[in-house]
Amino acid sequence: MNNVNTIKPTIIVVFGATGDLAKRKLFPAFYNLYLDGRMPEKFKILALGRAERSDALYRNHVSENLIAFSRNKIASTEAYQQFASHINYLQNDIDHEESYQIMKQKLDAIDLSFGERANRLFYLSIAPSFIETITNNIKKMDLAANPAQDRIIIEKPFGYNKSSAMLLNELLSQTFKEEQIYRIDHYLGKETVQNILAFRFGNSMFEPLWNRNFIDSVQITVAEEVGVEDRGGFYEDAGALRDMIQNHLMQILTMVAMEAPTSLQADEIRNRKADVLKAIRRITPEEVKHYTVRGQYDKASIKGKPVSGYLQEKGVVANSNTETFVAMKFYLDNWRWQGVPFYVRTGKRMKEKQSSIVIQFKPVPHSTFSFGKEGMMPNRLIINIQPAMDIRLQFMTKKPGLSLSLKPAEMVFDYFSCSTQSPEAYETLVLDALLGDPTLFMRSDQVEEAWDVVTTIQEAWENDKFSSLYKYEAGGWGPEEANKLLARQGHEWASNSLNDVELEEKEVADGKYF
Repeated sequence: MNNVNTIKPTIIVVFGATGDLAKRKLFPAFYNLYLDGRMPEKFKILALGRAERSDALYRNHVSENLIAFSRNKIASTEAYQQFASHINYLQNDIDHEESYQIMKQKLDAIDLSFGERANRLFYLSIAPSFIETITNNIKKMDLAANPAQDRIIIEKPFGYNKSSAMLLNELLSQTFKEEQIYRIDHYLGKETVQNILAFRFGNSMFEPLWNRNFIDSVQITVAEEVGVEDRGGFYEDAGALRDMIQNHLMQILTMVAMEAPTSLQADEIRNRKADVLKAIRRITPEEVKHYTVRGQYDKASIKGKPVSGYLQEKGVVANSNTETFVAMKFYLDNWRWQGVPFYVRTGKRMKEKQSSIVIQFKPVPHSTFSFGKEGMMPNRLIINIQPAMDIRLQFMTKKPGLSLSLKPAEMVFDYFSCSTQSPEAYETLVLDALLGDPTLFMRSDQVEEAWDVVTTIQEAWENDKFSSLYKYEAGGWGPEEANKLLARQGHEWASNSLNDVELEEKEVADGKYF
């Protein structure tokens, strides 16, 4: 990675600076980078919002949010005041050209104070419907005319289907070159997701096994305990397929399945990820029901407290068929992965918050130990992304004692044992954008291919054809049909914690695994 000291003076322009994302993620990321000495020596954050506010009032707003949401709390008033001195608030109406003229004057004034033309990073923390207006005005005012210095970060959702994503790419290309556009997926900034590359391509012991000859199946789970909360209106237009599968889970899948890059250059890595998306076998409309399961959480009691179902959430229509759970099976048609099922699932109001990758290896060809009631639990490599951050290798070993009995065991690498202050995903991604490193950001072809993978599924569900919507109790692991999806090939959703492994040990002794 480039040295942060080489970053030229930079102006970060935040559209939507009074919104939830800026409050919870962006300004804590800026602050933590500042404390770690990762911000440019000269920088300004230009915070844009509709309401009229003074710099002092907005800085107080930032201070309150840092206390609530930053991993580094405000321990030193002096350090915070130094950081806050870099923040200016600017009243801005996205729809009015005059606001962009005022912005241009402000940017020019900051350049003058720096003694040189600064880099410009435009962060669009706004609804997708405003992107066209903002980018058109940026072009009209000539605010991002230098491809080497000016960049724009676009938050998800990037479109709502393939055609809209292509239109959005075309729109952005009228103002920005591809190398200026940073399409953000915060999952790619997570420490454990980034470590997949190091784990796979930095070790000789696993990469030879990372193929169809040794791997039986792959599972990717992103589960949330919470429901839609106060985002019912947004979720009605999104659903789990658009909100999670098309972006987060697709990006994790590419990290697991990609071929080895020849270098760590951004385009080389992104080329390999695009290859994976192109290799995913497309599901025909008639196959949607066979390969996918969609569900919607129903009311239940969790820990003795009643919990609303999705249909009772604020902003949700009475007869909504929006899915809050998706499980599906993919195949990759290439040499490395032919015939290996990739199972993915995501849902709200699940039993626990959990993001994990489970690599299940093929069973031994002949089990010397399959006598009596003993069996063999599958060997698994588990990468926990959140809230646990670890890598676990599960294997069989001999029980201590005189008899030749087996038991499952684990070797664990725990990130928290190495560092209790791991950087947040947005810190990593903001720093990369400041450095001009697009490796962890999505390229236009990746976005369009990811949408193409789910297009027929999306259309079938919207037309209510070739699929059913199953109810599941809040606080569970989704509808029973998700288990049946795997059971057809003799698989089941794997455990990813040591407690669950100990429960499986009893099942091994009872002869469940063989």
